[in-house]
Amino acid sequence: MSWLTNFVRPKIQSAKKIETPDNLWDKCPSCKQMVFHRDLQSNLFVCPACQYHWRIGFKLRLEKLFDQGQYQRKSLPKFEADPLKFRDQKKYADRLKEYQTKSGENDALVVAEGTVGGHRLVVAIFNFSFMGGSMGIAVGEGLLAAADAAVASKAALLAIPASGGARMQEGILSLMQMPRSVIAVEKVKNAGLPYLVLLTDPTTGGVSASFAMLGDITMAEPGSIIGFAGARVIEETIREKLPEGFQRAEYLQEHGMVDLVVHRHEIPKTVAKILSHLNPVRTTE
Repeated sequence: MSWLTNFVRPKIQSAKKIETPDNLWDKCPSCKQMVFHRDLQSNLFVCPACQYHWRIGFKLRLEKLFDQGQYQRKSLPKFEADPLKFRDQKKYADRLKEYQTKSGENDALVVAEGTVGGHRLVVAIFNFSFMGGSMGIAVGEGLLAAADAAVASKAALLAIPASGGARMQEGILSLMQMPRSVIAVEKVKNAGLPYLVLLTDPTTGGVSASFAMLGDITMAEPGSIIGFAGARVIEETIREKLPEGFQRAEYLQEHGMVDLVVHRHEIPKTVAKILSHLNPVRTTE
C-alpha cells in the first residue's frame, strides 16, 4: 500500500468565535475621535480630547454629586396617569406603562436628599430617557414635594432639568405645571433657603420658561442647549441667521442668563462652595 493512500490528515479544530461588545468604542459627536468606552465611562462621559459632554443618566449624576455617593430617594405623590384620556398613535396610558416598565421609574422626575460637602441638599433631577423628560402633572407634584422636603430639612434645593418641555399628552394641564413649579421655588426662597439650578442638555420649552431660570445661582454644563423654541423655528420666524453657538451654555453665560458654566468633574466641588457661601451655618458637621 502506498504511503499516499495511508496518509491521515490531521484533525483541524475550528477556531472559536470571540464575541466583542458592540459598545467597545464611541465616536465623539464633536471632534469625531474614537474613544474607548471604558475610558469614556471612567471620565464621566466627557471626551478626553475635546471635553465634549455626553448626556448621562440621573443615577450616575446623583452618585457623583452626593458625598460618598450616598443619598435617599424621596417618595413622590400619586397622580392621575391619564387625566385627558389622550390618544395619538397609541393610548397615553399605554405609552406611560411602556416607559415605566423600561425605566423602572414612575415618571420623569426623581427627588433625592443627601449632603454635598457636608451641606444638606435636596435634588430634583429629570430623567430625560422617560419621554424626553417632559413636564406633566407628576413632575409638577414632584417639584412641590422636593420644595416641601427642602423646607422640612432646612436644606438647599438643587434642580437639574433635562427636558424637551411640557408633555403634550396632558394638554393644558401640563402647562399649568409651569406656575406650580414657580410656587415650589417660592416656598424654598420664602424659607430663606438657597435654590440652585444646574442646566443640562437639553433644557427647553416650558421647563426653561419656568423654574429652570429662577435660581439664586444658575449653573450649566458646557455645550448644553438651553432655550425655549428650537433654533430652526426661531430662524424661520425672524428670517435671520442666528449667531454662532446660539442657545449654548457659553452663549447664555456671555449674555447674563447663566452665572457659571461648570465642567462635570467640578460640579460637586462648585455646589459645595456655593452652599458654603449661601448657607454656611446649616451643615452636618
